Amino acid sequence: MLAFSLESPAAVADQSPKKPLRWGADREGGGPYIYPDPIKPARVIGFEVDLANELGRVLSRPAQLVLCGWDQILSDLDRGTIDLGLNGYEYTAERARRYSASIPYYIYELALCVRAGDASTATWSSLRKPSSNGRRKRIGVLGGSAADRYVTAEFGATCEIARFEGVVETFLLVDSGQLDATVQDLPPLEFYLRQLKRYPKLSIVDRPVQPGYYVAYARRQDESLIHEIDAAIRTLYEQGTLRRIYEKYGLWNAAQERLPEVWKNWPPPDASPEVGVLAQMWAEVPLFFRAAGVTVLLAFLSMPAAVAIGLSAALIRAWPTRILGGDGTAATVPGRIARGLTTTYIEIIRGTPLAFQLFVVYFVLPDLGVTISAFWSGVLALAVNYSAYEAEIMRLGIQSIPVGQMEAALSLGMSRALAVRRIILPQAIRTVIPATANDFIALYKDTAVCSVIAVEELSKQYSVAAKSTGLYLQMAVLASLLYLAMSYPLSLLAAWLERRLKRDGPQ
Repeated sequence: MLAFSLESPAAVADQSPKKPLRWGADREGGGPYIYPDPIKPARVIGFEVDLANELGRVLSRPAQLVLCGWDQILSDLDRGTIDLGLNGYEYTAERARRYSASIPYYIYELALCVRAGDASTATWSSLRKPSSNGRRKRIGVLGGSAADRYVTAEFGATCEIARFEGVVETFLLVDSGQLDATVQDLPPLEFYLRQLKRYPKLSIVDRPVQPGYYVAYARRQDESLIHEIDAAIRTLYEQGTLRRIYEKYGLWNAAQERLPEVWKNWPPPDASPEVGVLAQMWAEVPLFFRAAGVTVLLAFLSMPAAVAIGLSAALIRAWPTRILGGDGTAATVPGRIARGLTTTYIEIIRGTPLAFQLFVVYFVLPDLGVTISAFWSGVLALAVNYSAYEAEIMRLGIQSIPVGQMEAALSLGMSRALAVRRIILPQAIRTVIPATANDFIALYKDTAVCSVIAVEELSKQYSVAAKSTGLYLQMAVLASLLYLAMSYPLSLLAAWLERRLKRDGPQ
């Protein structure tokens, strides 16, 4: 017997499950936006998590979080990985030209955070004055944020601006005295300082400034989705759901009561001139060259130190061997201790990431009373990291020398130390030049890790320029050309040096 459905095709289609609302956010950005649940770290919470879930409920689409890097959310929109960027992204005319922006879901302001009792940075106007020792004050901001743009425009001539990937780092550095102040949106300041009370030494001073708007972004062709999001935000406000979410995280204030008034005249008029792509790239060229200079300094200061440390470690480990005139055993207790410590050092450094070592140098050492500037922290971390690899390269180079070389030198009356210096090391160095040159080129690229502690090297400048202009591909091409221009001559130099040493060496 045949069964017929009395439902229309449209009704059947309505019953089919709707596609999830894929929204992108970065959980490393911290609270109150999106952050790991302290009780169940595997899941994330935050006011934007709650907001996305409520938007999905109103739209009858399950909200699906897609974790992205904060500065890559708009790029993920372009790739189609996500449908909506929702992670404390401020409305700017530049972004609105390239993406569809929703009505604001939150009105934020910028605030100044300093160490409590520090009268030298107690007001905005104090940032225009140098410190008591004459140096420029160092202000931490989230790179590419509204705070970055405001501080650069207002205080760039009088302050040193340090740009970080997250806000929590700036709190730690202000607390330790490595930063004089940080300028942030009010939500994270209210959350960490007043609600969690995590940084009791810090306080918000002076009045908030520069109000702005958090909006959701979608692709330009997805304007229909943004219209749905706009309607859902209005619904959540009218139902009181928006207020309940914000009160849960201590974010509701008088500014949010102005949201309906802001919506009436949304979007704001775009008075900023539209600058061509080539003009924007040309304006960035001097900054890229200056950042490339910092990259060169980082590499040329850290690599010689890495080679010196690595050579010392290799000699300590290889000293008891017959190649260096030993008998195969560490004859003294200090010698055995030195070899054990050196081996442990190499294995620990090779077994941990460079980024972790950099964080230890810059963030952990100040707690032990050792404070090193961002630039020299980068030099130290790179030198320490590469020294472990150079130690193994040097040790293998030493072991490649025939034992008879040392025996012949000793039989001619040379001391052991002189034979190592005049006979063994010159030959070993010729052997390891290609590997060391490869490491030097790799170190050039690894200087990019220093961007996480706000060292303004080439990759950091790329990140800042790409975020401010939206020209991710064009700025990546410019940065890549500069990296190539720095590394390729090193390859040629290494090849020439290898040929020269072979020609001058034993025939």
